Amino acid sequence: MSDAAALRYQNPGKEKRAVPLDCCGGLNNVDFSKMDLTLIEGLLKLTNFQDSSFFVAVAAIIFNPFFWNVVARWEHHTRSLSKLFGSPYLACYCLGFVIILLNVYRSHSMTVAMKAQAKWEVMDRTDVFYAGAGLMVLGTVLVVSSFLALGFTGTFLGDYFGILMDEKVTGFPFNITENPMYWGSTANYLGLALIGASPVGLVLTAIVAVVYKVAIRFEGPFTELIYQERSQRRKRE
Repeated sequence: MSDAAALRYQNPGKEKRAVPLDCCGGLNNVDFSKMDLTLIEGLLKLTNFQDSSFFVAVAAIIFNPFFWNVVARWEHHTRSLSKLFGSPYLACYCLGFVIILLNVYRSHSMTVAMKAQAKWEVMDRTDVFYAGAGLMVLGTVLVVSSFLALGFTGTFLGDYFGILMDEKVTGFPFNITENPMYWGSTANYLGLALIGASPVGLVLTAIVAVVYKVAIRFEGPFTELIYQERSQRRKRE
């Protein structure tokens, strides 16, 4: 846009004086009713929100992080799992195994929901397919490299069991994003939705992203608190 196009004139009928548009206030002049919402309407039209498989998938998406956060915090405050299994490591391994099973079921329920509903012709193209494949490769790299950097206990909430790391991991992939496991998983689901040309897959992926965002807001500060408590103990010693 040229400089002249970003000017408006005041005092009609008198000497015209150019006044720059207010970049923020200028949004008030936008007629949102004229926005092209065809793609969003098509996405919503092809998504059956009353389908039972959709409800199951949404329930699995929401339940998983809720479950592991509640159980891990309970363990941190009571050490009940460590006492039950006789070792914090064994207790962490068992919880990690349960989380893996829950995530497998979540992926299965999302796949069932995608197959149960219609494809979207707009997405059923070669370039979209390859974009989805690329996202799945990226997501897998983030998930696997995150697991290798943290180890099993670091990945599956070992901090809550008193299994603390010596220092914060800052190498790849944590130098790209603070939560590569979560966003890698989200990229995998988005890639799967694109490959399958699934509108409901896009909706479910959006729900995954929102749920993970909420989980991060709870997990991040609590994990920092755990390490702060360790620092204070070391200072007292």
